[in-house]
Amino acid sequence: MDMTVTTWETELTTTNESDEYYTENIILELLNVFVVLVGLAGNVVVLWLLGFRMRRNAFSVYILNLAGADFLFLCYQFMHSIVLLFHFHFVVKVIGTYVSPVSNFAYISGLSFLSAISIERCMSVLWPIWYRCHRPRHMSTVMCALLWALSLLLSILEGNYCGFLVRNMHHVWCPVLDFITVSWLVLLFVLLSGSSLALMTRLLCGSHRLPPTRLYMTVMLTMLVFLLCGLPFGIHWFLLYWFDAFPHLSQFVVLLSSVNSCANPIIYFFVGSFRQRWWKWRHTLRLVLQRALQDTPEADEPGETLAMSGSSLGQG
Repeated sequence: MDMTVTTWETELTTTNESDEYYTENIILELLNVFVVLVGLAGNVVVLWLLGFRMRRNAFSVYILNLAGADFLFLCYQFMHSIVLLFHFHFVVKVIGTYVSPVSNFAYISGLSFLSAISIERCMSVLWPIWYRCHRPRHMSTVMCALLWALSLLLSILEGNYCGFLVRNMHHVWCPVLDFITVSWLVLLFVLLSGSSLALMTRLLCGSHRLPPTRLYMTVMLTMLVFLLCGLPFGIHWFLLYWFDAFPHLSQFVVLLSSVNSCANPIIYFFVGSFRQRWWKWRHTLRLVLQRALQDTPEADEPGETLAMSGSSLGQG
């Protein structure tokens, strides 16, 4: 009788824990869908403005490509969350096997563009003469194309040998490709952190401090949000695939990564509209985004002409 009661209590506890875990998953997925929808709308606006309504320059080319990577990442997360919410088990298997590399591709691309933005901004501050006079005219465009290609290559190789063409997850090439991918992510993170630290030191310390511009604030806030929300996705990716550690944190880490991709457009429009009196100038999204990329000290009057970063460089 005691054994029967104990077994019943154990099954009841297991059932309750399973129900609580299921409820938490549903809440996280619904929250993720909401964040993804906001992020998709914001990134579409950025893509439209930078792609068709504004003259692109050195930094706006990177911002445009970063918005494209964020949009691609959020599209995958939206599709994945919808499939999980409605229990399309066959589609879940197909997405996990064939479409999952898209998420990795978008994440690697986004981190690559962030690192490129930070490095180029650091170069423009530390070596302003070289940057203005000797920087290749289309360096931003060429760099973005190379980063897209490298990210796509790594994602295809990962999916080829560790996913949709090889069922044995312990294939001989899988650890090698994992090591190459993780090494590239670590290198990007080191470059991102080092250039951001050098930029912050140059602008905030020493006797030759430069006044911070809106572009500087945009870059710094974007880097900070990535460190808080985007970096855990890469760390979890490394821990899960190499050590099979903390698998229960997957949904929370994915939610944070969605927040990171959603936050970038919000940062642009927040920095662009900060401390501005809306009744003194036309409050358009294009003008707000232009102000967020302004690389000159604050003008005395909001109505003055705005100069975007690298305007003398023309097309990225």
